[in-house]
Amino acid sequence: MIGEITFEQLGLSREILQAVADEGYSTPTAIQAEAIPVILAGRDVMASAQTGTGKTAGFTLPLLHRLQGVANTSVSPAKHPVRALIMAPTRELAIQIDESVRKYGKYLPLKVAAIYGGVSMLPQTQSLRNGVEILVATPGRLLDHIEQKVVNFSKTEILVLDEADRMLDMGFLPDIKRVMALLPQQRQSLLFSATFSVEIRRLADSLLRNPVKIEISRKNTVNESISHVVHLVNPDNKLRLLIHLIKQAELTQALIFVKTKQSAGKLATLLAQHDITALAIHGDKNQLQRTQALEAFKLGEVEALVATDVAARGLDIDKLSHVINFELPSTPEDYIHRIGRTGRAGSKGKAISLVSGHEKELLTNIERLLNAKLELIEVPGFIADISVPRTRLQREQTATPRHSGTHKRSSQSKQDPIFTQPYIPGSATAALINPVESGGDEPHKSILLSKKQQDTKPLPVLFKIPVKDKKE
Repeated sequence: MIGEITFEQLGLSREILQAVADEGYSTPTAIQAEAIPVILAGRDVMASAQTGTGKTAGFTLPLLHRLQGVANTSVSPAKHPVRALIMAPTRELAIQIDESVRKYGKYLPLKVAAIYGGVSMLPQTQSLRNGVEILVATPGRLLDHIEQKVVNFSKTEILVLDEADRMLDMGFLPDIKRVMALLPQQRQSLLFSATFSVEIRRLADSLLRNPVKIEISRKNTVNESISHVVHLVNPDNKLRLLIHLIKQAELTQALIFVKTKQSAGKLATLLAQHDITALAIHGDKNQLQRTQALEAFKLGEVEALVATDVAARGLDIDKLSHVINFELPSTPEDYIHRIGRTGRAGSKGKAISLVSGHEKELLTNIERLLNAKLELIEVPGFIADISVPRTRLQREQTATPRHSGTHKRSSQSKQDPIFTQPYIPGSATAALINPVESGGDEPHKSILLSKKQQDTKPLPVLFKIPVKDKKE
């Protein structure tokens, strides 16, 4: 049983085990128990596990162990080449990984650096020039430093792609390929992802060599320690319901997701106006603002942190109790990544979604991906009907007929000869077209027919009226 395995049994060094014990851990999670021995053996890995189940430590611990043999205290940058490259999609995740490496490698003389956008390149450039064994980077900023020729991968032994599915979603595949072309062919490659999509498998085929595939959870499932609740609400009442839920449950820490950065800023302002301390975190905030907002939230100085999906990956908040989807994400996979911020490391979490009529299809897509119906709970005073509109056939089947009984068209009804008789120049039909020439009562402009037109054959009847049987 995985639950009976301890970190001591995984073959990690004494220094790393001490750092793990300092954090209060003695038993590995499922992904850690399966991934660590395989990585220690030098195999390539393609691993998927539910968000919040310890993927980061799953590759950080064995990576530190493998590099421990080249750790040194020399002040020469040449003695500290880049031995391991860890790529992440967002700066928040890069910071989290950097913290994890430093935390578990604190008893090892290995130099670590994290480079990401939103901050000055100068301090990062200096760190790279001083020598770094473990480099954590976002793709865009890494390429910036590569173009400045301040990073060299000739000694790189290990490549890690964390949250690889998110990197593909964000369009980083060309950047990843550019970086891969600079790495030694002989290396160990590790791919960690929350989900296994067709695109991820295609990337793995080009990146990994005979990898060990580790899939702890079923495809596109979520952490079982998270409970899911859906509240139906009209769009105009969403803000009132959100305020009601926060105040009724006396939430002191709620991570709230919206779709756009404009919505994030506006919602944070509105919550503050209703005596709920709130800050927004999104792509337009600089790194200092984002870090300060996140720290204030972690310290309990802010009750609500309003975020866009750019922050869905990489936010690591201990014992976060609630994630609230003020707006459902456009893609169902992002739902998994959003709610993965709660229920981490075995703690309980709750995911609340406020759903309006126009989001019904998004909810259906999420339930289809999870292969489960989310619990629907009505909140008195905020109940809304978001039933699926009836199809045209359903409307026709239930429509009240305009007339009762059988209606027969009168056989005496007038019929326009222009539609029922062939047109023959000079005939009675022509009189309808040219009443002046045929002695009509109303003066009309004559329609002059050329000799050629008069010699043409009669035009066919446009609509033929069926002839009734005289016996009827």
